[in-house]
Amino acid sequence: MTDAPEPVTTDDNQTHLPERGKVWHRYVAIGDSFTEGMSDADPERDNAYVGWADRLAMHLAAIAHREGGEVAYANLAVRGRLLADVIGPQLDAAIALGPDLVSMVGGGNDILRPKADLDAIAARLEAAVVRLREAGADVLLATPTDPVGAPLLRHLRGRHAIHSANIFSIAQQHGAYVINQWGMTALQDFRLWADDRIHMTTEGHRRVALNALSALGHDTDRADWSTPLPPQPPQARRESAAANAEWARTHLAPWVQRRLRGESSGDTVQAKRPELTPVDPA
Repeated sequence: MTDAPEPVTTDDNQTHLPERGKVWHRYVAIGDSFTEGMSDADPERDNAYVGWADRLAMHLAAIAHREGGEVAYANLAVRGRLLADVIGPQLDAAIALGPDLVSMVGGGNDILRPKADLDAIAARLEAAVVRLREAGADVLLATPTDPVGAPLLRHLRGRHAIHSANIFSIAQQHGAYVINQWGMTALQDFRLWADDRIHMTTEGHRRVALNALSALGHDTDRADWSTPLPPQPPQARRESAAANAEWARTHLAPWVQRRLRGESSGDTVQAKRPELTPVDPA
């Protein structure tokens, strides 16, 4: 049985709302493959990705530039990482960089485990948020998406719903911001997901970055990122079954084999942007 941190308590029972529309200058992203940016391929580097956090950094840099400032950005996220790494070594490294904004998205890989303890995951995330707030950083969290129509993954919907509720509760208690992916019905369209059905396409990451910018209190064209794609003809049952079988052979089976061997897809991967470096607002 895993020991969980003691529940975090505060001096009062008030709701702490974050300030909207702030201008940040030192942004650090921590997390797993979602924040690393898979599968939003970087056109300039092999086996490298852009992703929503990089795109958010560019939006923040443009805002800071208009105010006469600039943004330095680091991304410490690595694919396959469990929450223990995200709120362990990654969190320590992030705080050491002296950020004024940290996006922290972790726990998704833990939730896939059959014996995932959602209460323990929430307690660890809350303790990490408290650490960041005490260090002087604003915090951006994210809910998981709603897997209601996802083949073979829809059975996780209850866990995702509980985790989403926990994220919102933590944010409300400690004045954090939240990317509400659960409410992004557009993300229920498989066309915004890569072939592995776990990571988003470039368009998916683009939309999440704008959702994040909106969550931080800045104006966006909400219809641009929240409107679902035009409907497509329904897929025949035989075609759907064949696609699911191909996905299981190509993506699910290798994942299961790595689990059995105790391996991770990120075992040999390093953080793509380990130091704060300036972001070109253009």
